[in-house]
Amino acid sequence: MRSFKEGRRLAAAVLAGMALCAGSTFEAEGAGKPALVKLSKQDIDSYSKLSPFELKNTLIELAQTSADALRPKGSVLNAGRGNPNFVNTTAREAYALLTLFSAQTAKERSGVQDLGFRPEKAGIAEKLTAFLKGRSAEPGAPFLRDAVQYAEQSLGLPADDLVFELTDAALGDFYPSPPRILPLTEKIVLAYLAKIHFRGPTRPSGPFRLFATEGATAAMVYVFKSLRENKLLLPGDRIAIITPIFSPYLEIPLLNDYRLKPIHITGDEKKGWDVSDEELDKLKDKRIKALFMVNPMNPGSISMSEKTVDRIAGIIRTSRPDMIVLTDTVYAPFVDDFHDLVEKAPKNTICVYSYSKYFGVTGWRLGVVMLQEDNVIDKLIAALPTKEQEALHRRYLIDSTSPDKIKFIDRLVMDSRDVALAHTGGLSTPQQCITALFSLFELMDDHYAYKKSIQGILNTRSENLFRDLGIAPPKGAGQTHYYALIDIGELAERSYGKDFLDYLRSSRSPLDILFTLAKERQTVLLPGAGFAGPDWSVRVSLANLDDEDYAVIGKNLHAVMQEFHDDWRR
Repeated sequence: MRSFKEGRRLAAAVLAGMALCAGSTFEAEGAGKPALVKLSKQDIDSYSKLSPFELKNTLIELAQTSADALRPKGSVLNAGRGNPNFVNTTAREAYALLTLFSAQTAKERSGVQDLGFRPEKAGIAEKLTAFLKGRSAEPGAPFLRDAVQYAEQSLGLPADDLVFELTDAALGDFYPSPPRILPLTEKIVLAYLAKIHFRGPTRPSGPFRLFATEGATAAMVYVFKSLRENKLLLPGDRIAIITPIFSPYLEIPLLNDYRLKPIHITGDEKKGWDVSDEELDKLKDKRIKALFMVNPMNPGSISMSEKTVDRIAGIIRTSRPDMIVLTDTVYAPFVDDFHDLVEKAPKNTICVYSYSKYFGVTGWRLGVVMLQEDNVIDKLIAALPTKEQEALHRRYLIDSTSPDKIKFIDRLVMDSRDVALAHTGGLSTPQQCITALFSLFELMDDHYAYKKSIQGILNTRSENLFRDLGIAPPKGAGQTHYYALIDIGELAERSYGKDFLDYLRSSRSPLDILFTLAKERQTVLLPGAGFAGPDWSVRVSLANLDDEDYAVIGKNLHAVMQEFHDDWRR
């Protein structure tokens, strides 16, 4: 893996059209022609093994070096990462006021400057009402007032209990208690997740439990770790992965910690990434222990059809009642038509969700794991052989007098802090506080005004991107428009014919396109192959640049393809 410093050297070498070192070659075309990049076989092999998010760093260095060399200096269009440039402001404004209220309330019981004490619960809701009344014109005040009323009237949460939990959480003066998630915050977040995930006429019966985590990233790591620690995924076990998919789901199982054997269940590009029955039938193989999926897809950007979800749920009911499902639903709020296994097969499904994308809080690190209380995972642990049961008994003995009865959702919390530090585990309370506020915001938005605003932004960016490519942007109620996965092989054939596509496949690499885009057009995209997408595809994030930038990216991709075509014709 190359470091940033090596990436800088590489970028300089490409610009100079020189060999970097150790046989690495980046050929620049002759004078008077575009300086197209041609990677050596050695570097193609090396870069193909990198995570696309690590390759991105090299492309950024190359694009930035190229931009710095321009007169006047240019700028880089980095569409390689999905960090949104839109944010929810209302919940943040409310959080700022709540933090001020918390500090002022803490000072009431102290006569010492700069020092306060933990607020008292009795009467605290009335104090907040008075505080907000004096600041009714300030941003966030009306929402905070209405949010407390909504939680009391619609969710049945006592006002003093809720305001105390939020106030104490905003202060961050106490360990998360319980470590899994704060009690009333859990009820709020469960209501929010139900609004997103359970859109059908009937909802799953039975309660769900949550574990608040440092974004979906931590949730993924914790779930993988606990499945391993609890002997449910062992080295050599087979797992199914619906592809294309967020690259860490491809990379983590191969680590020495897990050494799992992935079985890809491939979506059909020509059918909007829907999965055929033939591919889904692979799940009937009883050697497959778990299914990993991102729904809506990253980078496919489309929600699975109800037919596909029902088909998987049917296989679970009839053939694979023991199969564990891990579903990542980060992009669910962006679509109007959503179906998922957490709704259709809840007993088998561990759901990972993050607030990062929808509310623009990647820096806050806000995520949850959702699991139905009555679930297959707990039953599989209880059915383990005696020797393994005894090992788990010893593992959790320091945290419980009845370690065998600990639920998997609680084992996640314990394992996240290596058991011995479980008593100081959990997501920081200020993070939980703002998670509750974001959840209340969406629960109160009956007309989905915020969602429609974001959908409008992403739709515009999608149209701008595809305009100059001669491709109709994808449409439909299941589209997130958060990413675009563009098959540049198909684009090449449509624009210039099969002979040109054959030339690209035989003489060029998809990485040549990406490196040339970075070098010549200061544009950074990611390889679709890094997400188990088509070899000749690129992923474009539609979330993190201004609307008009995507028109430029479309033109740049079209221009580079034209340059490769012209070079072939010479």
